[in-house]
Amino acid sequence: MPHPALAVMVEEHRKRFLGFLLLSLPFLFSFFSLLAKSADAGTARSFCRTYPGDKAVEWECRRMGKGETLEKLFGERWQDVARFNRIDRRHAHAGVYLKFPKRPDDLRDFTPLPRYFQQAEAEEKFILVDLSRQFLGAYERGRLVFSTPVASGKKTNKTPVGKFRVSAYNSKHKSSAYFIKDSDIPYPMNYGLRFHIDGHGVSYWLHGRDVPGYPASHGCVGLYDEEMQKEFYGFPRKPELTDARKLFEWVLSPLSDDGKFHVLEKGPAVWVVKRVK
Repeated sequence: MPHPALAVMVEEHRKRFLGFLLLSLPFLFSFFSLLAKSADAGTARSFCRTYPGDKAVEWECRRMGKGETLEKLFGERWQDVARFNRIDRRHAHAGVYLKFPKRPDDLRDFTPLPRYFQQAEAEEKFILVDLSRQFLGAYERGRLVFSTPVASGKKTNKTPVGKFRVSAYNSKHKSSAYFIKDSDIPYPMNYGLRFHIDGHGVSYWLHGRDVPGYPASHGCVGLYDEEMQKEFYGFPRKPELTDARKLFEWVLSPLSDDGKFHVLEKGPAVWVVKRVK
């Protein structure tokens, strides 16, 4: 049988421990909640990056919530917000952090590229790809006629920098090396415009693809192609971002397309630069 004094001491320590535990519960709850949020934020991808040419637009980094879409959040300005984030609708979903403009109307006719590019004034058609801005511009005699976000090569497969020309086209081009994820279907490179063949025989194209908000290709330059996304991924149900087709038709005009591979003589100049000065 324990000594009475020892029993009293044990009881006092037990009471102190329980009191300490009760006082600590709110702190512990807050601590573990913060850990959970941090882990959750770590798994959510953020595209809140300021590219050169974006500083004129005020924005805040926000996470898309459950059930939110670009259309619901920004109405008629949703395409401008998508372009500002260099992202397509398939990749703008709940959990993703995007740049939310404080005044969406500031994005009307947004482009980070120069409206006039002197080096292009001698060319009837000229294509400028700025890798730092992740944007492509189509110029006629130096004047910008339209521009679009792109997904260029990732760090391990960089897009070649230099002065090239469109040398071939094929609106139904397919990759000979890459496939739709989890399938044996060759990755579609719709509205393909070849602009370079390197010393190893590797061809580089401007073509339709996913535009996920960051450089993601194997070296080619990808543009919006929601028609392809609907066909292979079932989303979006109503394709609207079709910039790859727009560029393809602009390059070919006045030629018509038959869906086959063709060499193009004296195609538009294509300049791929790290950053426009």
